[in-house]
This record gives sequence, C-alpha cells and structure tokens, in this order.
Amino acid sequence: MLTEKKLSIEEHMRGILVELGENPDREGLLNTPERVAKMYREVFSGVGINPETALTTTFKEDYEGLVVVKDITYYTFCEHHIIPFYGKASIGYLPSGQVVGLSKFARLVELVSKRPQVQERMTQQIANTIMNVLNPRGVVVRLEGTHLCMCARGVKKPGSATVTLVKSGLFDKDPSLMQEFHQSLELD
Repeated sequence: MLTEKKLSIEEHMRGILVELGENPDREGLLNTPERVAKMYREVFSGVGINPETALTTTFKEDYEGLVVVKDITYYTFCEHHIIPFYGKASIGYLPSGQVVGLSKFARLVELVSKRPQVQERMTQQIANTIMNVLNPRGVVVRLEGTHLCMCARGVKKPGSATVTLVKSGLFDKDPSLMQEFHQSLELD
C-alpha cells in the first residue's frame, strides 16, 4: 500500500511540475517527485495517529506545583496552502497525582504537528490530549507561529507572528496562575 501511495504522490508531483511549465526530466528535477513523496511521508506521519499515544509513560507523583515545558520547536504545514508554518510551543499543567515524562510533551507536539494543521486546532489538540490523559487540575498551551502563507505569499508580511492560547481547569479560574505561567516563559 505504501508503494502505491508513494508512486501516486510521485506521479502527481511530476504532473504538477509539467503544469508549472517545467521539464521533470531535466537534471535538477529528475528525482524531485521521489524526494517530495519521501518528504510528505515524513512531514505527514502523524495523520491518523491518536495524539494520546505520545503520553504513554506516566508516574504517580504528589507534586502540586506548576510544571512548564517551554520553547518546544515545531514545524508543520498549513492545511489551506500546504505550505510550512513553524514556531514554539509552551505547555503548563497542574498535576493531580500523576505526571508524565517531560520528553513526552515534545513527542506530543511533534505528533500533532505531523499532519496538515491550523495553529488554533493544534493548540486545542495538545491541551485536550493532556487533559484527557493526565486529568490535571489545569492545563495551558501557548503556541507562537510564523506562517509562510502570510509571510512569503499573499499579503507578504515577514516578521509577523501568530499566538494561540488554550487554558482549562484552574488556569481558567485563577488569573494568578496565568501570570505565573507567563512569568515562567520570560525567565532565562
């Protein structure tokens, strides 16, 4: 099945090159359809995978303070133009007797970014997954992204950034927790 998909992507890429007026048989483009198919399999490898599989290792722990993992780099593709956007994710949560290995947050961000995305949905998927698996007292997820569909085409506004924020549980009810989260992002 993967071979059929690979060949299909290669054939379509070859057709796109022809539609653009290019010669897919010239030296520089000769293997481009194959490279694009390989790249698509990599960058869209999260399609159809439940994000909860990223949070498989949990531990019982009585820690009640804020846990923040910040500056998790992500790369994904805008589903509207199939053009990259990238940025950093920061996650805060208040455990309720259960914690997760910290690297699992990076795996979660990686998994949800490996599919055609919009930043708003990606932020919500990360927050929902953490709430569903860990059942914390609260979670906050902040993504900052640079969208090439806005910077390199269309309105062409390089340097612009988009910030999305999802909060739930105690983060929704206690402004001092949001302040603590934002302060932790500023510490270096």
